[in-house]
Amino acid sequence: MTVLLTDDRDGVRTLTLNRPHRRNAIDGDLWEALRSALAEAGNDRSVRAVVLTGAGGAFCSGADLSDRLGEPHPLYRMRTLTEVALLLHELPMPTVAKVCGVAVGAGWNLALGCDLVVATPESTFSQIFARRGLSLDLGGSWLLPKLVGLQQAKRLALLAETVGAEEACALGLVTWVVDAEQVDAFVDDVTARLTAGPPVALAQTKALLDEGADRTLRDALAGEARAQSVNFACADAPEAFAAFAEKRPPRFTGRWAARGRTEDT
Repeated sequence: MTVLLTDDRDGVRTLTLNRPHRRNAIDGDLWEALRSALAEAGNDRSVRAVVLTGAGGAFCSGADLSDRLGEPHPLYRMRTLTEVALLLHELPMPTVAKVCGVAVGAGWNLALGCDLVVATPESTFSQIFARRGLSLDLGGSWLLPKLVGLQQAKRLALLAETVGAEEACALGLVTWVVDAEQVDAFVDDVTARLTAGPPVALAQTKALLDEGADRTLRDALAGEARAQSVNFACADAPEAFAAFAEKRPPRFTGRWAARGRTEDT
């Protein structure tokens, strides 16, 4: 069985965790497949957005603790998890988690590592680590305080409570809650809007927002100035101005247009 399914459509790459018999708990093979797939997506200029989801009515029930990679020490296993978290966080294109069913432990943090999270009313979430005698991983200790503040992060992590989709949305951990029968069409609409955007500008905006929380205002302003300099050297900015003047939708390509030339980035 293929543990990670890949589908490309209209600039959107959908990665589907495919271990439904284990509610998509991530074993060694799936960690490796995720690492390879995220690295490949990050280097593929035809990919304008990435959707991460799970098969069989669950998003991800966390790491498969019954699985062993055969390494002599858990530290080696954690290196793979670290690489997956960093690759997901550093993808230049927007990412969307489509969460149907459970998202717990590393599975929830995998969703939180995406830029946008769409859930259904039936979705449930838990930082389950404490119930397993473990501490947070896959970036949870960094993501949670930034998203909900330190006090709520401690509540979720220390008590390992299960929260529903509406509460997760109220806390800022879910972007939208959409009825299950509408979630596919909703994600398709969101990704269509993302892929229609200017890829270079969106990549830089994403990076600026991710980095901004750890920067001074002076650092952030300097980063914004550098990013805009790159944007003005692309064909997308003139295209946006022309489309506005001509009252038509812009056609963004991310092509380089410095020195009067237009070529692939």
